[in-house]
Amino acid sequence: VNWMAAPAFFPPGARFAVLQGDPSQTGVYTVRLELPAGYVIPPHFHPTDENVTVLSGKFVVGMGDSVDTPRGAALEPGGFIIAPAQAHHYAVATTKAVVQVHGMGPFAITYVRPGDDPRVTASAR
Repeated sequence: VNWMAAPAFFPPGARFAVLQGDPSQTGVYTVRLELPAGYVIPPHFHPTDENVTVLSGKFVVGMGDSVDTPRGAALEPGGFIIAPAQAHHYAVATTKAVVQVHGMGPFAITYVRPGDDPRVTASAR
């Protein structure tokens, strides 16, 4: 697995690896994210279904427009969840975690609150 810094649309601190396809293009893709403990992906949504499998650690996925870790689905290794297209959701790595995401590209992420988008935050610096 060839790990690199995660793309700018993720908050800083994650590592990213492409296993299959090109997530920026049309077609099937598979990627992995390595997340430090306490890592939060604020509420967001995608234009296509997002399929997430937890490979290691503990990872919480919740639906809605605000992070509410206790109300999310707490997933451990082997846990799987689908975030349907356009569904607002968030994610929290409660321990160091590795998750695998696959779906149909192109992969895109839109944050519910524009101020949560790391690309906006970075351009304001």
